[in-house]
Amino acid sequence: MKIEKVYKDSFVVIGKEGSTRDGDGFVQRLWQEANSNFDEISDLAKRDESGNLVGVWGAMTDFSRSFKPWDDFKRGLYLAGAECRDDADPPEGWIKWVVPGRKYLVTEVDLDSYEETFRNVIDHIIPETGMKLAGAACDYTDPTTGKNKLYFPVE
Repeated sequence: MKIEKVYKDSFVVIGKEGSTRDGDGFVQRLWQEANSNFDEISDLAKRDESGNLVGVWGAMTDFSRSFKPWDDFKRGLYLAGAECRDDADPPEGWIKWVVPGRKYLVTEVDLDSYEETFRNVIDHIIPETGMKLAGAACDYTDPTTGKNKLYFPVE
């Protein structure tokens, strides 16, 4: 497993918010809603010089909204959305999160190995590097390549 260490400045995600309290499959339902209504935030999304979206994020936070990890990694909030301009105001029905700037350990992941990769980074890689998890992990998809990554905030 290849791990990168990166620093990412604070960034904005506008998306559809849900909670583990919404039951099984809530993340998939959020993505379905966000994707089917993306035209409502398309003009707010950050784009690169070629006009491609900069990033699609599944941001996570604890219930206090302080970007701490989910309670026992099982209970918390999820925002399915796109990275947007800092000054963007979300339209009705959309939520804006400002994710704090942090150091991250980043690794590619696929759906088949998501849980295994997540647990490996949390249980082995972070402790073995002498770091601590500093907040909730985030899912990231690079729209130009379709590759998925997990971002783990560390200190």
